[in-house]
Amino acid sequence: MATQAAPELAPSKAARRAVTPFAGAVAGIVFAVLFGVSVTIFRQTAGDVSSDTGAWLSGDTGTFKFALGLLPFAGLAFIWFMAGARERLGTREDQFFSTVFIASGTLFLAMVFAGAAGMGGLVAAAAADPEEFAASTTYSYARQAVGQLLSIFAVRMAAIFLLSQAVLWLRTGVMPRWMALLAVLGFLVLMFVYTQAFWLVLVFPAWVALVSVYILIAHLRGRPTPGGDEPPMAGGDEPPATISAIP
Repeated sequence: MATQAAPELAPSKAARRAVTPFAGAVAGIVFAVLFGVSVTIFRQTAGDVSSDTGAWLSGDTGTFKFALGLLPFAGLAFIWFMAGARERLGTREDQFFSTVFIASGTLFLAMVFAGAAGMGGLVAAAAADPEEFAASTTYSYARQAVGQLLSIFAVRMAAIFLLSQAVLWLRTGVMPRWMALLAVLGFLVLMFVYTQAFWLVLVFPAWVALVSVYILIAHLRGRPTPGGDEPPMAGGDEPPATISAIP
């Protein structure tokens, strides 16, 4: 019989786990800022969907196009944020709720991109004759469709994203309980408040910013990531330091 030492965590993997929370937190803040700026510019330029007459198409749309250009970078940052949030769970990850977490986040991002592409299409279609296009039923239909895609369907996917994250946090304990309960509150607001109001869309990036700031502060203070530890063995026993091997 021969014995050999149990393999330790590779240095490269340990370094990656140390950097990932910081990178994910920074990405979450970047997403919140870029997404919030883009949505704010959209609201200030095009106004509310119910009162939009299309008059903004006759003015300078340079700022509006700039906001459209920010969204792809916001989307990339959000993907990085999701990866960092999942890595934080470590070995305690629940595959069922993690699947819901990833799917809802991906659908949210896809709907945001689709809505942004629709708004960009409106600007491009109105370039030849803004006044005539703004008065057409085509503009009215497209504007309503984009508004519902962003303010209703994308927001509902964001609500499911918050709920799945809250459940994962409560099951694993990688985040404070008050943070999980706050995510549940955000889920209730985003899911059941049926409105296309401007403030509702900003609830989600505000929540992402809050979570990212907390993770960033915890990382800078040197707090360990609970999810990176192996789950305890039954009976509180320590894992064996050596394993037996038969030559």
